[in-house]
Amino acid sequence: MTILIDSAVRDFLAGRIWLRLHTPFPIDTIDAQIAARHIEIIPGITSTKTYTRQIRHFCNRCENDTPSRFTTFHCAKCQGICTYCRHCLKMGRVSSCTELIIWKGEPPVYPTTHTLAWQGTLTPRQQQASNELTESNTKRIPHLIHAVCGSGKTEILFEPIHKLLLEGKRICIAAPRVDVILELEPRLRAAFPKTLIDALYGGATPTLQSAQLILATTHQLYRFRHAFDAIFVDEADAFPYTADEILRRAVKKAAKPEAPIHFVTATPSDKLIADIKKTGQISTINRRYHGHPLPVPRYDSLWNYAKQIQKGKLPKKLIDWTTARLAQQEPFLIFFHHIGLMEEAEPLFQQLDARIRAVHASHPDRKEHVQALRNKELPGLLTTTILERGITIPNVQVAVVGAEQLIFNKGALIQIGGRVGRAIQHPTGDFVLFHHGITYAMDDAKNEIIRLNKGEFT
Repeated sequence: MTILIDSAVRDFLAGRIWLRLHTPFPIDTIDAQIAARHIEIIPGITSTKTYTRQIRHFCNRCENDTPSRFTTFHCAKCQGICTYCRHCLKMGRVSSCTELIIWKGEPPVYPTTHTLAWQGTLTPRQQQASNELTESNTKRIPHLIHAVCGSGKTEILFEPIHKLLLEGKRICIAAPRVDVILELEPRLRAAFPKTLIDALYGGATPTLQSAQLILATTHQLYRFRHAFDAIFVDEADAFPYTADEILRRAVKKAAKPEAPIHFVTATPSDKLIADIKKTGQISTINRRYHGHPLPVPRYDSLWNYAKQIQKGKLPKKLIDWTTARLAQQEPFLIFFHHIGLMEEAEPLFQQLDARIRAVHASHPDRKEHVQALRNKELPGLLTTTILERGITIPNVQVAVVGAEQLIFNKGALIQIGGRVGRAIQHPTGDFVLFHHGITYAMDDAKNEIIRLNKGEFT
């Protein structure tokens, strides 16, 4: 008896690598598709002996092969010695006896009728970059959009993405930070109202349908293989993407063979620029879409700020700066280098306004607090570098407390300053670096911004 393709299973699994026992479908349904050879089973972990008789492990989901990121144990499930991958453990444990499934049947066919509803107009330089990106898609070569913060990078992507959709292609926009995905999702849904879009990040519930345009954190791409005809990596220089080779490998794995992988960032690394120059194209934009210059940081000394905060006293300069923002009803972000110090400062800031909140990467209410700032329900946020990118708040004013700390490198400071003056109605704003000593990174960031405002790229 011929078992027909289950279109719902196909649409969900196409391009994915999934745990056999954790799909949103009944086990019998999956087993039937396996029996019909529409689904292939692969082992979770592949182990091989080297010529030195050492055992090397490889995770078939995330492609981790770092020995220190595997643990071997006695498995109660298979009653034998098993190894599991710690690198992608948060997505469900993958062990030697784990069965992963991939779709091998007829692939889904994606629509070729799509609407681009965005009614804006690109600047001549934006349009040139958009055309160049389309050309790279045609040639199937990588492309780097090297554009300053607030230059309208997302809008540059609209036309190239639309043309790919009209060809029935499947596309992914990936970013290392969930905040970037949360910022992009409503804009992409508004731009492509008739396109099936899915946003994937920790805690999100994926649709069972086969989305043609997927927004995902780069970690979510561990669950994909040969799925996309083009991938756009936004904020390609952000942690942890730049520091994790396996994460970068996951992006390549998610692309179909020979599918182009593009990068979008204001602060690309020298290595990324050099790599793209070898095989692809680079489009550069050194001016914001509204034509106004980038905010140049100003320095203000804040001696012994940590000791004062730890003693329960907010430095007077911080009080004065925050009070001025509150009086003028200007939203603000105050960046800290350390969660502990920020949390000690939070109640001191709340003495100025009880609505001020602090957020960091693992804060349970981070998304809600950021949205409340957008909705003008909160006057400002204390934050770590988690909000250095991927957030746009009209008229936001920005301060960095402890700008001399190592975490505030040149790229981070440029990105933080890029939050200021993004809206055409509010193209300027304050960007102050409170410090306990001026660093090379501070000067490098300031000089880079000045060069960009002069129309130069380093």
